[in-house]
Amino acid sequence: MTHLPRLLLATVLLCTAFPALSKGEAQTRWELMNQIRQEKFDLVLPEVMRENDVEMWITVNREGYNDPLTEDFGKGYVGGWGYYIFTYRESDYAEGRVERVALGIGTHLIEENGAYDYTTEGEFDLAAFVAERDPKSIALNYSEHIGGADGLTLTAYRHLQSTLGEKYSQRFVSAEKLASDFRSRRVATEIAAFARAGEMSRKIAETAFSNEVITPGVTTLADVAWWMREQQFANNLGTSFGMPSVYITGPDGFVALSDDHVIQRGDFLAIDWGVGYLNFFTDIKRQAYVLKEGETEVPASIQKAFDNGRKVRDILKATIKAGRTAGDTYDLANSAINEAGFKVMEKFNQPTDDPSVVDVIIGCHSVGNLGHGIGPSIAWFNPERMKYMIHPSNLFSIELFAYTAIPEWGNKKLRVPLEDDAVVTERGVEWVYPVTNRVLVIR
Repeated sequence: MTHLPRLLLATVLLCTAFPALSKGEAQTRWELMNQIRQEKFDLVLPEVMRENDVEMWITVNREGYNDPLTEDFGKGYVGGWGYYIFTYRESDYAEGRVERVALGIGTHLIEENGAYDYTTEGEFDLAAFVAERDPKSIALNYSEHIGGADGLTLTAYRHLQSTLGEKYSQRFVSAEKLASDFRSRRVATEIAAFARAGEMSRKIAETAFSNEVITPGVTTLADVAWWMREQQFANNLGTSFGMPSVYITGPDGFVALSDDHVIQRGDFLAIDWGVGYLNFFTDIKRQAYVLKEGETEVPASIQKAFDNGRKVRDILKATIKAGRTAGDTYDLANSAINEAGFKVMEKFNQPTDDPSVVDVIIGCHSVGNLGHGIGPSIAWFNPERMKYMIHPSNLFSIELFAYTAIPEWGNKKLRVPLEDDAVVTERGVEWVYPVTNRVLVIR
């Protein structure tokens, strides 16, 4: 199990204060990914292969098609068929080391990244390679429940069957859980890199919700969204969500999303988005209120609605612990929310009409290599991964929606969406960058 001592966590949090992108950024990013890859192969891969009773894991690439895990394993050119193969036999358990090879995958970058025992883009005999190791189980990337672990095409599956023969085809198993465990258990450099991505995400979002970008009565939601996209391009950042979700919520609920709707005074705004840095993608939200003429601060009713969301977030932070399944955590968190005087909703976006009730729903999902990651998930929309155990070093989006009645709206309810990213340690939830603690004000 991966452990993160106090000193390491302090170091990771300090690593959010990175300098501006430099001239050597491409090489710096490549070196960071190499270090992450080596440490994952040394520290995480033996653990998760042993736990999942897998002796060999084969990921298949071919020219023009990369498996979703390619970035994790190291990109390289494939002219025909290419394979990342990891072998961890029972006889290797004492040494605790996985053999790693890349067959049919070339270019200087993968040859020089230092993570593989052997690489070749020349001729090789896959059948002989597998037979020599004679694995009892061969995990392949096909998955019923996780898209990020479902990269094996039908053609590639048939190709492996034909190449390896019936004996080894009978030993094929799904890498669904193995891929989830490998990706979601983090080494220190991953957390530091993800923290940097989170810091860039929140700085761009908080600037977007300011008078630097928004002029009430002039600026549209699309203007804000495109400004955020330009910041991604300027900083060589990706996204797993596409266009940022910049929207308005009013008395009757959702008003408009990232379109030509002009932002007006009195609007309650929200952003839902994330950036991609290296192989990491964030998922965060921010909220803002556009002051009406004569107002100097957020109205008390809206501030109360936001504070209700923060109270629920505190409950989640106190409840999520390593060593429990995500499903058990989900049940415990909902019970704690109800006991605190809130009401957990049965279905998303269906609050009660009772103005005395603050309705809540949570969706604390895995995050990391995708905006919605493939690790354990404390969310109703990932039922299979509710069964997975939460481990130290798992990254989560701590996400919730709280609905509070607004007297000025005839007691119709304002939905306050809160979401920030965190790492689970032996102590519980720890933020990896400064989270939202206020409604941003646009004057």
